[in-house]
Parts: sequence; C-alpha cells; structure tokens
Amino acid sequence: MKAEVARAALELVTEGCIIGIGSGSTVGHFVAALAEFGPRPSAAVAASRQTRRLLEGAGIPVVELPVAGDLELYVDSADEIDAFGRMIKGGGGALTMEKIVASSAERFACIVDESKLVISLGEQAAVPLEVIPAAVKLVERELAALGAIGWLREGAITDSGNALVDVRGLDLSDPVAAEIALDAIAGVVECGIFARRCADVAYVGKPTGEVGIIEFGE
Repeated sequence: MKAEVARAALELVTEGCIIGIGSGSTVGHFVAALAEFGPRPSAAVAASRQTRRLLEGAGIPVVELPVAGDLELYVDSADEIDAFGRMIKGGGGALTMEKIVASSAERFACIVDESKLVISLGEQAAVPLEVIPAAVKLVERELAALGAIGWLREGAITDSGNALVDVRGLDLSDPVAAEIALDAIAGVVECGIFARRCADVAYVGKPTGEVGIIEFGE
C-alpha cells in the first residue's frame, strides 16, 4: 500500500519544481518513486536528516528552506488523519520541521494507508511534543492540569537535540484549540497536531492496491 500510494502522488509533482518532503517509511517510498519514475524536481527541502540522506542517495539535490522560499508542494505521511484533513503527525520525531515546511507550501499532500483514517483524532495515536529537555517535568505537570498524561519517550532525541513527550487523554474535540493550548506550554517547541495547517489532499492506499484521493475543503 505504501509503495502504491507513493507512486500515485507523483502526479502532483511538476518537473523542475522545488518541493518539501516529510519523513517516515511511506515518504521513503515516495522518494524512491521520484527517483525511479519522475517527474524529477530540481531540488527538495527535507524535513528530517533521514529524508535528506534518502534524497541525496536518490540524486535529488537538497536545499534549505530559506533558499527554496515558498514551496509549490509538500508531501508527507501522518499517524492519523480525519475527514477534514486534520492530522496527528510526528511519531518519528520530526514534527517541528515537518510543520515548518508544510506551512511554507502552497499545497500539502498527505500519503497514507487507510488504517490511518479516523473519525476523531486521538483514536489510535498519541500526540507527540518536541520539548526542551529542561522543561520535561514542567510540561508533564501542565499536561496533567489539562487532564492529559504525558510521558517522556526514553532515548528519543530530535534532530534539534530536544526530547519527545507523548500525550494521551487530551480532549481533541476541537483540534485547533488543543494545538494552540499545547504550543502555549512553556518549553514545548512544537506539538504534533496539524489542525491549523491541514492537508489539502490525501492519497489513501487500500489493501486491494487501489489508491483513493480525498480533496479537503472543496
């Protein structure tokens, strides 16, 4: 499913453009498909070191976001996505750069298998937070005050050298409000709720090999 959905999303890529690319195993399939089938971007902005290595291995030049400027397209996967294109992302720890690059793109394409479709966010995935290490205990206390439970992901360090705290039990009935509340906690660099910057389109892989396309906001 990951390979099929990655290949289907190639139709969004314009030859010679600069695109943003997220992280994770499905994104790895997308980079492989770009290299094998094209169309080939002139360069890409990578949301993680792992993706940078994949792009370089595929012979696709990597540029930094300030050099690239506004992007035509950002392609990434998600841990969950709902019927409005709102997502939980960043289970792999690259959430901050993913949100920065996504917010710099005109169009955000989410590539997932159908197990990631949910009615309400939080059904399956915890919400990851990138946290300044010195603030972990403070963040855990603030989460408890919100009625949630946060726990340090032992041994996990982000590309920026920060900690990851996973959150369960948060009220996600209003994902935008939850995103704002989490980002307002002192010491939180970024949260993994993508509700203010939703996906514009989702390519959804199915066990049959078919790929469904969902356009949001239309």
